[in-house]
Amino acid sequence: MSNSSNIILGVLAGTAVGAALGILYAPDKGENTRNKISEKASATKDTLAQNALELKDKVANTIASEKETLDNRVENILSDVSYKTEDVITTLETKLKQLKAKNRSLQKTS
Repeated sequence: MSNSSNIILGVLAGTAVGAALGILYAPDKGENTRNKISEKASATKDTLAQNALELKDKVANTIASEKETLDNRVENILSDVSYKTEDVITTLETKLKQLKAKNRSLQKTS
């Protein structure tokens, strides 16, 4: 998980704990306190759900971006290998011609 995700989760957890403690120590009737806790829990749940969706979207976008980058890198590597292969083949063909010419000259002198 990234550092910003950890910070967001820490802030949310701290907010939830602070709100719960504030409600518990506030002088109010039990029923009102339970309602406040329920409302805060519901709001926190909604906030966490929204943050989870945003985090999921960020992860999906990052994965898509990295996949595209990886695809481009692989394509570039394959292209480089293709050019180098052509160079090797050309060099080998040149050497083969030279060896054939040398072989022909050796066969004529024999």
